[in-house]
Amino acid sequence: MTIKKPLAINQPEIGQIIRDLRLYAGLTQEQLASTLGVTYSTINRWENGRSKPSPLAMGKIEEILKEMGHEGQDLLAKYLPN
Repeated sequence: MTIKKPLAINQPEIGQIIRDLRLYAGLTQEQLASTLGVTYSTINRWENGRSKPSPLAMGKIEEILKEMGHEGQDLLAKYLPN
């Protein structure tokens, strides 16, 4: 079994990618929180750079980005150009 390492994104970029993901997907903070199994205030703290997602949450965020197709890949390329 291979354990996949979650996305490694700098703190300021984490908030922006989460905000961009949410806006591209047309979700409110509450809706994204429900999808990820966290609270609204957690999403708010992530987007405002006051905290960062756990590795488990980052894995879920990465899956959502991949499921978004082209838009999600564009976001990944924007924040992880390598």
